Amino acid sequence: MIKPRLMCVATLLFASSIVVCSQQKGPLSFVQSIPLPGLHDGDFDQFAVDLGGHRLFVAAEENSAVEVIDLHTNKLVHTISDLKAPHSIFYWPDSKKLFVSDGGAPEVKIYDGDSYKFVGSIKLEGNPDLIAYDTSNNYMYVTNSKTGDGPQPSSYISVVNTVTSEKLADIKVDSGHIDAMELEKSGSRLFVNMSSKNAVGVIDREKRTVIATWSIAQEGQQNLAMAFDEASHRLFTVTRKPAKLIVLDSDSGKIIASLPCVDMVDGAVFDASLKRIYVPGTEFVDVFRERDINHFDLIAHVQGAFRAKTAILIPQLKQFYLAVPHHGEKSAEVRVFKVEP
Repeated sequence: MIKPRLMCVATLLFASSIVVCSQQKGPLSFVQSIPLPGLHDGDFDQFAVDLGGHRLFVAAEENSAVEVIDLHTNKLVHTISDLKAPHSIFYWPDSKKLFVSDGGAPEVKIYDGDSYKFVGSIKLEGNPDLIAYDTSNNYMYVTNSKTGDGPQPSSYISVVNTVTSEKLADIKVDSGHIDAMELEKSGSRLFVNMSSKNAVGVIDREKRTVIATWSIAQEGQQNLAMAFDEASHRLFTVTRKPAKLIVLDSDSGKIIASLPCVDMVDGAVFDASLKRIYVPGTEFVDVFRERDINHFDLIAHVQGAFRAKTAILIPQLKQFYLAVPHHGEKSAEVRVFKVEP
């Protein structure tokens, strides 16, 4: 029989362990929600940030709006509503212009960054989706697709000069759709998810052509999200069938690792300072750690929300923002998390 004194000691030790565990912080700690009361059911798409103006932009794709949030007060301050299906956003502080890819029309729409007034557009071959920006030459790369006579639409990456607001060229990509892009800063490559081919495409931005195609079909299908650790030469692509985070060598295309992850992912974020990959999907955000260039671990399964599958990390603020759609009795919102070391 256990003596009462030993039972007391054991109870105290067990209670202490609970306290210690409860005090341990995960990689993301919830701070607050930012209500977006004007939105109905429907998915969000991409974010953009204006650090100098302390603003966060989020594309409420299926509500035909871009919501503007004040990062000082964490409140909604404006809604841009003359859009059909906004997907991606880029804010250029030098010109105070806001570029929005409108998937409901074959154009990128341009707004004045102060007044939010429509000031022009850039016509494209097809309906635009993703935007990547090259700081070295002020070029913007915009994915767009056009339905043709064949079974699949034609996909392009349009090269746009943001200084003159004109399209310079189209790079044709042999894929029904392009679902993510990552731009190499130290070189001239652009990585894209060719989801209809279950592959990653490599584009030379100077030659403006596809120079390699890396299949990931042996590990998964429908790769819709991407992130990039350029310093470690590791490219991350996320599939839905099955739900996996797949790690590739960005020099050779070799698959380094493959890990199960949350489902219905539409965006992934790499945290260079902490060597983490944040993968938001329906109901949860999975957080992976890059132990070294060949080993990766799932370190947290953070509570998210229904179809909350796009997010942005703002390293300067050490905050992570998750877009949560309106669903049933729950209003749309952006959830703010603090990034813990």
